[in-house]
Amino acid sequence: MAKAGDKSGTKGKKGLKRKATAEEPQEAAVAEDGATGSGVQPPKTAAFPPGFSISEIKNKQRRHLMFTRWKQQQRKEKLAIKKKLKKEREALGDKAPPKPIPKTIDNQRVHDETIVDPNDEEVAYDEATDEFASYFNRQTSPKILITTSDRPHGRTVRLCEQLSTVIPNSHVYYRRGLALKKIIPQCISRDFTDLIVINEDRKTPNGLILSHLPSGPTAHFKMSSVRLRKEIKRRGKDPTEHVPEIILNNFTTRLGHSVGRMFASLFPHNPQFIGRQVATFHNQRDYIFFRFHRYIFKSEKKVGIQELGPRFTLKLRSLQKGTFDSKYGEYEWVHKVCALFFEEPFISFQKYRMRRKLCTLSFECLYLVFLTSTSLKEPISDKVFGSDD
Repeated sequence: MAKAGDKSGTKGKKGLKRKATAEEPQEAAVAEDGATGSGVQPPKTAAFPPGFSISEIKNKQRRHLMFTRWKQQQRKEKLAIKKKLKKEREALGDKAPPKPIPKTIDNQRVHDETIVDPNDEEVAYDEATDEFASYFNRQTSPKILITTSDRPHGRTVRLCEQLSTVIPNSHVYYRRGLALKKIIPQCISRDFTDLIVINEDRKTPNGLILSHLPSGPTAHFKMSSVRLRKEIKRRGKDPTEHVPEIILNNFTTRLGHSVGRMFASLFPHNPQFIGRQVATFHNQRDYIFFRFHRYIFKSEKKVGIQELGPRFTLKLRSLQKGTFDSKYGEYEWVHKVCALFFEEPFISFQKYRMRRKLCTLSFECLYLVFLTSTSLKEPISDKVFGSDD
């Protein structure tokens, strides 16, 4: 009987503890209501002490809650500082100091020495005598053939069809297992000025080859972030048959000039402004972003844009002289891993270590080839690049 009484007593104590814990938040809420009702606010304490670290909290839910509170506190402090600065600038008026320029990846990059002045005489002479001079002199009109790799899937075929609605006077033909060296002479005989080949891997487009006919050059791009029209949210209606305008941004280097002229030669000279359609090639950090928009006049002062699609991102892999020739072609520019290691000033430590290893391995291989060539008294060019035989 005594044991049963002890058990009932312990149960009663547990019940009292549970009631007490349940009543504590209610009493705290009543106390807060009383304090606010009487007009006396409780003293504000620091939410986070100086040595407090959220990562030390082991409970995941508690840690997440404290992190959100910390973010809210940081946001409030930032907003208060911004309001204070705004009031100070309004009080000073014209005597206010200029706004500081924010640091971004673009304005903190190392200056590229290959950026050219558009008014340079040497650049003007090169452009007047290059392969695109006949187009810019309005002696030829663009006619483009669009094709795919062998046995394309539905996504790649749809991308080709949508590209044909973006680029005027373009025709889509299926590959049918033909090699590019056989396709190019047929294109030249039928007066095509450009050839676009879209490659795919695992049913998704991953590459684009652009070859200017009849004498080149040929550019090979890596394609990523492909979005078809149905995959774009809040898209507009299908594009009309009007000739669109073309915008080329940040093609300022020697290489950028040649690539930008390749894209410009795909579109006719006289755009039809009635259609209000714009094709944009935006170069940023060596990535080329393609967008196709229609602009809408909301009023005399306000203009809106509406994306029509498709959209994709390109990165140049190689630029080759002449038409497509993977075996004996002469390359003007080839993307290299070591060049990336030296060009990007802001990279993570893991990328830094990986690229450093790749560069050291490539330099070691070249050094070994140099040693063998000197011992055998053979030219190093035959060892690295292969002989003409």
